[in-house]
Amino acid sequence: MDDYLEMVSMNPLSQYTFDDGYTLTYTSDLPDLLNTIRNVELQDVDGFLRIMRLGARIYELSKSTFMSRPPMTPPRNVDISALKNIPLRNAWGNYNKVITSHFKSPYLRQLFNRYPTYVGSSPYYCPATLLIIPYIEFAFNGWYPLGGLYRLVESFLDLARNLEVTLLTNANVELIEHRNKIVQGVRLVDGMRLPADILVANCEAQDVEGMLGARTSGRLKESDRSMSGLVFLVGVKRSLPQLRHHQIYFSADYRKEFDELFHDRHFPTDPTVYVNCPSRNDRSVVPGEGESLFIMANAPANDDDVWDKPMIMEARKRVFDRLYRSGFPQIDDDIEVQDVWTPKRIASGYLMPGGAIYGTHSHGWRHAFFRPPNKDRNYRGLYYVGGSTHPGGGTPTVLLSAKITAELIRKYELE
Repeated sequence: MDDYLEMVSMNPLSQYTFDDGYTLTYTSDLPDLLNTIRNVELQDVDGFLRIMRLGARIYELSKSTFMSRPPMTPPRNVDISALKNIPLRNAWGNYNKVITSHFKSPYLRQLFNRYPTYVGSSPYYCPATLLIIPYIEFAFNGWYPLGGLYRLVESFLDLARNLEVTLLTNANVELIEHRNKIVQGVRLVDGMRLPADILVANCEAQDVEGMLGARTSGRLKESDRSMSGLVFLVGVKRSLPQLRHHQIYFSADYRKEFDELFHDRHFPTDPTVYVNCPSRNDRSVVPGEGESLFIMANAPANDDDVWDKPMIMEARKRVFDRLYRSGFPQIDDDIEVQDVWTPKRIASGYLMPGGAIYGTHSHGWRHAFFRPPNKDRNYRGLYYVGGSTHPGGGTPTVLLSAKITAELIRKYELE
């Protein structure tokens, strides 16, 4: 991939702004970050180091097991040796409770409670094993592909074309054909048939049952879905040098926000807003002056939300009210272009149930660690890849699922 993609290390990682206006810059440079934490709460330096040690142990345990192998696979010698890293305490309880026990500062508690949102989940309902996320981000840093995140997609397309892979886009699959539980190919909605000995499904895993012709098949239940998002893609005609590449503007009441998302299942009254401004580090993503902004707030993945113009305008008001209360520059008069992605648009454009970006949420052990396997248990030649299968959602994890699936195909179909 080095021939197709140029990655740039991010420093700092993010800038956080809290409801009272307090701003904190988060970096993967240890001396700088420890100094920042000391200025917030001296006693939390020890809590941070203990959280990182805990995350490191979870990572060392899972990198050769959970993140690189199919679920329920018999252990190898390397897996057994990894067991020495099993954390005996804290990793097996509630994520928020572990964070609360390690940090006194409400700022640091809210900051570290954000990490489960990387996989579309609530810090108040997910297991503390997700502490692997802040550890990986700190230990290995954040990375940006020059040209924007879509360069990752384009690099795979370039690689595929150079390997003479045939790409057939806008081809909607209606049925997976099989005989005696052995995959035969797929039939498209236009009637075209594509024969295949091996089939890899990258859709929502629960949708495959219907494509196999099952009489009764249900989509992923709303209560099991990860969060969706409301995204504003904005181009402004003036420079905004005060912005970082990543910044987060926190809501006043984080627990209330997640209760609204997962219990009440409506767009938050006061949303936390994430702003990505890649043009601060990469001028290739904008023509001339100005900035490119990705503005996102979490939203529930509901089937019945209409997301019509009044609903979008009300949600947009809440998003920008939060931004402007937190000191974000006024950009209304400088917007040159704007596009809106609602959960409904995400759902229809990518066939995600309700727009659930990460498939299943990670609340509880079953959802966090027992997603659909990469190899179908009943049909020969049928495999799965993507955010709804093992090991989970999010760009890095989805790429790991592709690697696991490729190795399974090599083992069971090609050897």
